[in-house]
Amino acid sequence: MYEREIEIPEGISVEVEGAKVKVSGAKGSVERSFKGLFGIKLEKSDKKIKISCESDRRKSKAVVGSLAAHIKNMFHGVTEGYEAKLRVIYSHFPVTVKVESGKILIQNFLGEKIPRIAKIVGDDTKVEVKGADIVVSGTYIEAVGQTAANMEQATKIRKHDRKVFQDGIYITKKPKEKE
Repeated sequence: MYEREIEIPEGISVEVEGAKVKVSGAKGSVERSFKGLFGIKLEKSDKKIKISCESDRRKSKAVVGSLAAHIKNMFHGVTEGYEAKLRVIYSHFPVTVKVESGKILIQNFLGEKIPRIAKIVGDDTKVEVKGADIVVSGTYIEAVGQTAANMEQATKIRKHDRKVFQDGIYITKKPKEKE
């Protein structure tokens, strides 16, 4: 049998219900379901979360470690939050970026008449446009990272020489990096 314990930091409340974990803190709450992990048990005591599995195999230990990392990311998200930074770069046509209900409109990219659209993932993910800089922030690391990746992917250039057409939106700081 293999088990791992995670200490719950001060100011955070945790609810464990089967394979579902809900973490609440100063910045908000994050809920995640870890279904489909057979043989893995999640238990909450006073100040700790215990993750255990019946098997002592290498893959089972890896799954337990991954779950511990996900839960620690949830703790960090509700206390400090996550932030990704992007930069709009253009040399041919001036690009404008607007945030509308649940999506980001990228207008005049390479002179196109129809705006390109990137989806904002997550309910609490916020996108701020400050000139050529874009800041994506939220409590859930995967939603922040996926929103930033959606913007970068929406402006990916195809059928042109990448050395000549370097226009686009590029990630300059990922959510996990420290300054």
